[in-house]
Amino acid sequence: MANPDLKSLFPPVTKAEWMQQIRTDLKGKSIESLKRLTSEGVETEPVYTAEDLANLPLAANQATQTTGRTPGWLNVPSVRFDTETRTNSVLRDLLTKGADSFRLNLSGIEVEKINWSRLLNGLKLSDTPVWFYCDGQSETVAQALKPLLPYQLKGGFIDDPISRSLRFGTDPTESLTHLVEATRLTLDSPQCRTITVGSSVFHNAGATATQELAFTLNAVVDLCDSLTDSGLTMEQIVPKTALLLSIGTSYFTEIAKLRALRILWQRLLAFYHSSFSTHQAAFIFAQTSTFYDATATPYNNLLRATTEAMSAVIGGCDALTIHPYDAVLGESDAFSTRIARNISILLKEEAHLDKTLDPSAGSYYLETLTNELVESAWSLFLDVEKRGGLSKAFEAGFIQSEIDRAYQEKVEAVKNGRILVGVTKFRVQGELVAKPPAQPERSSETFQVSTPVFLPDRRLAEEFE
Repeated sequence: MANPDLKSLFPPVTKAEWMQQIRTDLKGKSIESLKRLTSEGVETEPVYTAEDLANLPLAANQATQTTGRTPGWLNVPSVRFDTETRTNSVLRDLLTKGADSFRLNLSGIEVEKINWSRLLNGLKLSDTPVWFYCDGQSETVAQALKPLLPYQLKGGFIDDPISRSLRFGTDPTESLTHLVEATRLTLDSPQCRTITVGSSVFHNAGATATQELAFTLNAVVDLCDSLTDSGLTMEQIVPKTALLLSIGTSYFTEIAKLRALRILWQRLLAFYHSSFSTHQAAFIFAQTSTFYDATATPYNNLLRATTEAMSAVIGGCDALTIHPYDAVLGESDAFSTRIARNISILLKEEAHLDKTLDPSAGSYYLETLTNELVESAWSLFLDVEKRGGLSKAFEAGFIQSEIDRAYQEKVEAVKNGRILVGVTKFRVQGELVAKPPAQPERSSETFQVSTPVFLPDRRLAEEFE
């Protein structure tokens, strides 16, 4: 018997026909009741079809996700510096337990006093990328590494003076000078990224995905302007830049947020110089959110981290740090750090999410949402640039007021019934392990702006714990 023609068995169905079927199934209820308004102000439809993609620049958007990239991501656990010997032991042990890279936190450490030979004993930074969280000391670290490691470095420096100035009011001038010198010292190591622009300062203050994308782009522009004024060229800056993105719990929105960032990056580069083409792919270093973590019933943070990590890798991150579920409570233990590290391993070895580029390509909803985020973020980005850029808009209080409004809307949503699992519902009393650590004080090296308000480091659950 000949195989039946599947097209005849399953003829095409238009969106209008789908909508009519939905109206029939609703038995008199309004189809409008199925629409939802996201925190981004995007109204979601009850159904999406191929017709929704007809007017999107689909081929260009999808090419941005894949050109110049390879499948997979780096599993990058975070390690706090202790002593050279103990830290070296931890790093070498992690290599045997699934880590691809490290994020070494040197915050508050006098890096010029570190015995780097002892710290990096047995590690080859041309094979294993190491990301040094420098906190304004990137030039000192680069100078220390240069004579010690006479080969090309992988990894880079996480040193974001603009985020620190927005968070604490520190003057970024000196740190920017260090960034310039660190970049010059490592120009012979193209896979060592010395320039980091982060979204966490916006994300943790309560920003929407649109605000997070737009203000991160504005930060890129401010940073590039400062670095080019110091003598670096865009051709030197772009390959040395990493975008550090926090990933929240809104699963599909966060996937679309990463995809949108790649498109916005290319659009921004095109505005800077026509010679930049799609091979200048954005390097996105994702990290799970602390904004959505809770101290009440903290094991639920494991589930939050898992969905956030899945959003990050499906959205196409290049590197991923998953915070342990108890990080919000202070120092994490061996169990929580192992579980955090293994989430990424499971997504690779069992879910096989590292085997393809842009796995969400073609999804009617995600492609539509990606494009809507691109356009809304670009519009807000241009608005901030018209106000003089990120620094000027911040001095005028625009950035703070926009983010604070978004945060208050998130709080009101919880008060009006949005569930925070383990906090406002399904809460297990007595699982509060400890009080979260106190927030750091604002740096004494502040500069005067027209408003004293800086971006706070918040958690959504705080008001309900």
